[in-house]
Amino acid sequence: MTHLDWGLFGKTVIVTGATGAIGRAVAEGFAEVRAKVALVDLDQATCDATARSLGAEHKGYGADLRQIAQLPDLVSRIEADLGLATTLVNVAGIIVRTADLFAVTEADWDAQHDINLKALFFLTQAFARRLADTGTPGSVINYSSQGALSGGFGGSVVYNATKGAITTMTRGMARSWAPLNIRVNSIAPGLVDTPMMHTPGQTESDREVMIQQIPMKRLGLPDDHVGATVFLASDMARYMTGAMINVSGGFLMY
Repeated sequence: MTHLDWGLFGKTVIVTGATGAIGRAVAEGFAEVRAKVALVDLDQATCDATARSLGAEHKGYGADLRQIAQLPDLVSRIEADLGLATTLVNVAGIIVRTADLFAVTEADWDAQHDINLKALFFLTQAFARRLADTGTPGSVINYSSQGALSGGFGGSVVYNATKGAITTMTRGMARSWAPLNIRVNSIAPGLVDTPMMHTPGQTESDREVMIQQIPMKRLGLPDDHVGATVFLASDMARYMTGAMINVSGGFLMY
């Protein structure tokens, strides 16, 4: 028996938000273990350029994930190009920061829930349906957040409401699809040095206050999330489902 085998060579992996900071790092990680990566994000040209940087066996897909009716077709196109996908990594997400909860609008709410939660559910549904139809085992990794547990701050309350829902939904999917050998887990990043974390007017002092909340005394980097993501997709995690892995430098301890 081989214990340390990624089992991902030649497999097709879908990564959403694949041209963003964490999404791109994750896509690169899967390329390193010789999976074929379908990079999904809004802009086709950027997806194509990112895919080319990984190698000829990878392919970009410009798609607005809010177009729910088109998601089964997206899964089908990826299958036609790269083969049946057996891993889906849902990284795509947006935040609309509104520090004053009295100022949150319905449009703010809908924008975040539509992409962070609704699109995630229906893309995962389309992906898992193909696995079920073909009797193929697979894995889903949903990106949640430490804010799912803290409730959020600094204008992220609605964003983190979606992340709390993702955490709960991950467990529900894991229970529902375990008999089909489809594993569903989540990753909860902490404070990560990406454009999403930075707000207008943020000072170096503000940044230092955030860093001091982290036991490891540094912000997370996109690359810090690659190992956990590839691990959850791999055969080494074959008995894990419904789990949430915290990648936060110890931030969850406070």
